Amino acid sequence: MSGMGAGREDAVAVERQLGRLPRGAWRVAHRCPCGLPDVVETAPRLPDGAPFPTLYYLTCPKAASAIGTLESSGMMREMQARLADDPELAARYQAAHDDYVARRDKLAAQEGIEPLPRGMQSAGGMPTRVKCLHALVGHELAVPGTNPFGREALDALPQWWAAGPCVTVDAGEDGAGEDDAGEDGAREVDVREDGEDDGEGTAE
Repeated sequence: MSGMGAGREDAVAVERQLGRLPRGAWRVAHRCPCGLPDVVETAPRLPDGAPFPTLYYLTCPKAASAIGTLESSGMMREMQARLADDPELAARYQAAHDDYVARRDKLAAQEGIEPLPRGMQSAGGMPTRVKCLHALVGHELAVPGTNPFGREALDALPQWWAAGPCVTVDAGEDGAGEDDAGEDGAREVDVREDGEDDGEGTAE
């Protein structure tokens, strides 16, 4: 994949954040204030051609934990109720879904791979459900001002980076997956659990 790739230090960081050897093409979409990647943009298909609809994937375990606390608080239920009662909010959420799919299709075209089928899910439950704040926050971090619920969740989060980075990476350090790098330095990341993706964008 010609446009996908990451430097060695970013590759090591993401591998440590996920807790496993990365697989599947990706690049950094957003960085935490600590300087490490916290969102990656992933190719819409894995190397074997399997669909992977999650375009923006949250990798930082500290952020993921903080978002999990928000989910446990009932925030998603409250958002879902507002979505049903507020046509303007629903329109903005639909626009976020449309943006997600358009960016995913654009990436597929840029990388010369088959786009995902029409009607394939975007992420986080969009456009009619609020299913995963991790995915919505990942979208908002990667494309600020796009996802209304991602923005609300971000505003409610503590500064997860304040106590220091989630992982440490020494300058010039190589990961265990060095042999998985392509000639252009592209790394691969597998963000599916048990071989399946449910459209949720969390590393947990």
